[in-house]
Amino acid sequence: MNKKNLSRRGAHALAAVVALGACAYAGAQSTKLNIGGFKPAPDIILSPAAKAAIARDDHPMGSQIRKNEAVEPRTAADIAITPMIAAGQLAGMDVSGWQGNVNWSGAWANGARFAYVKATEGLTYTNPYFTQQYNGSYNIGMRRGAYHFALPNKSGGAAQAEYFVNHGGGWSADGKTLPGTLDIEYNPYGATCYGLSTTAMTAWIRAFSDRYRARTGRCPVIYSTYNWWYQCTGNRTSFGSTNPLWIARYSASVGTLPYGWSFYTFWQHDDAGVFPGDQDIFNGDATRLKVLATSP
Repeated sequence: MNKKNLSRRGAHALAAVVALGACAYAGAQSTKLNIGGFKPAPDIILSPAAKAAIARDDHPMGSQIRKNEAVEPRTAADIAITPMIAAGQLAGMDVSGWQGNVNWSGAWANGARFAYVKATEGLTYTNPYFTQQYNGSYNIGMRRGAYHFALPNKSGGAAQAEYFVNHGGGWSADGKTLPGTLDIEYNPYGATCYGLSTTAMTAWIRAFSDRYRARTGRCPVIYSTYNWWYQCTGNRTSFGSTNPLWIARYSASVGTLPYGWSFYTFWQHDDAGVFPGDQDIFNGDATRLKVLATSP
């Protein structure tokens, strides 16, 4: 089920301002580990059972949005026209096991300059195509990072941050590795907020962020939608000054941002388009993207 084959248009007159992800981290910090050079096992030829596991256990970033939020319908023009990126912005993409082995040279030729690759979900799933996707995007010249699909009802935030870091979600200041992303969105298995109160959900996210910071020296990017964040965290403001925002909204405009963030760093504006995977915008130019990849 490769759901990524349409294109999307949109005019985006937005300020090219980028959060650098500096954490106001309080508390003891463990030894910083340089794990940006993580090299997982080579990709394997997947058995039917392994492919079934992707269908069952791999929830791509944004996979729950069309199921839970109203989105603008695509038109014939959307299918035919490449997104119009505002001056000072960059186009990119995010992929998961659903995309398999990605044609990175084709994505680069079409204009993608950054990529995020799903590494993990919960405490049990790892992307079997991670090596090809993570290394392939790097080798073609993109700046790339990894993301984790959170399941807050399965284990604590710190435990899932550890799992993420230990399975490809690390960072190093090589100028090409972007900080890891926490994908926190609608529950694919049940209750929207995973059975947690707004206070408990906020604490879970903070535990994940703090542990990721302690392991890597970076705050994770937080990916979510305005509606989910409002409902499940009570629109908490405590992350706006520490964690870069990746907003998801499938529309020609980014819309209202969660309270506490005055600008976004990434915007996922569609789940299909000219690139394999989801279609993304970085709210800055190549110089700012390098800074995000380099500065703790």
